[in-house]
Amino acid sequence: MKKIGFVDYFISEWHANSYPAWIERISAEMGVDYKVAYAWAEIDTSPVDGVTTREWCEKFGAEKCATIDELCEKSDVIVILSPSNPETHLRYAEAVLKYGKRTYIDKTFAPDAKTAKEIFALGEKYGTPFFSTSALRYATELDSVNEPDSMLVTGGGSNLPEYFIHLGEMIVKKMGAIKRVKATKNGSQWIIQAKTESGKDATMIYGAAMPYNAYMTKEGKEAWKSIKSPFFDGLIADMLNFFETGKTSFDPAETLKVMGLRDAVLTATENPDVEIEV
Repeated sequence: MKKIGFVDYFISEWHANSYPAWIERISAEMGVDYKVAYAWAEIDTSPVDGVTTREWCEKFGAEKCATIDELCEKSDVIVILSPSNPETHLRYAEAVLKYGKRTYIDKTFAPDAKTAKEIFALGEKYGTPFFSTSALRYATELDSVNEPDSMLVTGGGSNLPEYFIHLGEMIVKKMGAIKRVKATKNGSQWIIQAKTESGKDATMIYGAAMPYNAYMTKEGKEAWKSIKSPFFDGLIADMLNFFETGKTSFDPAETLKVMGLRDAVLTATENPDVEIEV
């Protein structure tokens, strides 16, 4: 059995509470043997539900580590979580990546593109393979159109800075790098118009309660897809395959394109109806 270590800001949060069972199930489906065996959290008591790291470990059959170093030494592979606090990821990456063990870093990868580049530089420095992505990359509905001429995606979440990653990941996966963006406020929604480097149009619509959808066109044909596929299964499967082989289903450097797009979109929302270069 290969042992996974979870690094988190506080351990009892939705991703850390959901991943262990998914990892167990998908490991069995893939014929590999992985278990979440260790956990370390910077804050001992979760502000979400009051659960302590020790209580979380007792529930999920893991061992609480006193330090990140202890976790890294004991684990075969590592998952840096802290999905709602990406400002912690550089510090955690500095502690983790020096061990050279395959690492997954949860969304949002970094608080900004500059920090994202610093984390990639750490990976290069230590020769440590890692990757990051939004689970929405694995929505099978996106596979219905190859190289679309244009694309529109919608989605929500409690706040744009944290949840934009899902919209951006889908757009970059299908459309490639974005060159410029413009944001327009429509009530409580943001409509973000974008141009790719090749001149194609992409649109992202964010609203807190908006479901995830994708609309793609190619050569006059249209495809409207409501995203309902089990995209987290795809994420966990890619994560486990990466832990086994060191390879992912996409170029990890796409994360830098997504982070650059996110920076530009957040700047655009501070300057509505002004075109912002990515």
